Amino acid sequence: MSIFDALNTSASALTAQRLRMDVVSSNIANAQTTRAKINENGEYDPYRRKMVVLESDKKSFQQYLEKASRNNNSSLGVKVSKIVEDEKPFKLEFNPNHPDADENGYVRLPNVDPLQEMVDLMSATRSYEANITAVNSTKSMLMKALEIGK
Repeated sequence: MSIFDALNTSASALTAQRLRMDVVSSNIANAQTTRAKINENGEYDPYRRKMVVLESDKKSFQQYLEKASRNNNSSLGVKVSKIVEDEKPFKLEFNPNHPDADENGYVRLPNVDPLQEMVDLMSATRSYEANITAVNSTKSMLMKALEIGK
């Protein structure tokens, strides 16, 4: 097992959490976008909320043990498996003066909830900070190990 495995694990988590923050920022920025893409009917659909799906690089504890016993250099961190769109229905708002209003005066708005996005952003930020702390702790342990050799 390499002494840098802990750093590699934290680095993969930092990358994943940064992507989560980017996706949340995009969701917040597009919370009022009523013309995001054209659907199969040739009409504009509102922006659809996106979510990051994370998964472990190793699926089980057994695989982790196998990696440690073979001294394999593959990562033990986290990776982004995909970014998916939230399938919740769009919000309807009565606003007959809006250019995207239908014949009944309703406008379809994105399925983005700013409160939920802020919670997700805080969660990603806290995870990012925790991984920064882990990197700093690992770096400190490595420096102490170097001091022992003096």
